[in-house]
Amino acid sequence: MIFQERTYSVLLVSASDKFNNTIMPLLPMTDYWPVTTVKTVGAAQRHMLETAYDIVIINAPLPDDFGMRLAIDTCAASGAGVLLLVKSELYDEVYSKVVSHGVMTLSKPTSLQMVSQTLRVLCATRERLRQVEAKQVTVEEKIDEIRLVNRAKWLLIECLSMTESDAHRYIEKQAMDLRLSKREVAENIIKTYKS
Repeated sequence: MIFQERTYSVLLVSASDKFNNTIMPLLPMTDYWPVTTVKTVGAAQRHMLETAYDIVIINAPLPDDFGMRLAIDTCAASGAGVLLLVKSELYDEVYSKVVSHGVMTLSKPTSLQMVSQTLRVLCATRERLRQVEAKQVTVEEKIDEIRLVNRAKWLLIECLSMTESDAHRYIEKQAMDLRLSKREVAENIIKTYKS
């Protein structure tokens, strides 16, 4: 891969040492770090409770489960890109069950080039999800600020008999005069009048 600022953490879930040895050269430390390898669904679930991974690669079947449920659950519970590798005779059946959950599926055997390209797609997808997550945080913060300002306005209405428009103007003027955010002004009002 081309030099990049970011590396992608990888959880490789595979019981096959041969598969792991084949895949590891496609995961250079310059692009994918750290790479954690586990052999069972149970071990993967324990690791994912402790660490958020950017990419999860599942080589099905696994000793304690096929791995399809792990792939689906990982997509549902995290922003990780998930690649599920299955035997070619099971590909169509598994693909039809996991595609709607956002799981990428490849049939085995496959070429290293196909795996490498799929990993790049997962990296691009992960970046897109990061942007969406950042926007979501900003929207949630804005909604939280609006709730706080509304709460402060109602306290001003109750305690100082202001109209809603007067309370709104008061908060905006305080924010400008004191060079504070509306959130900070609202928090101060709530502290003052809620006690």
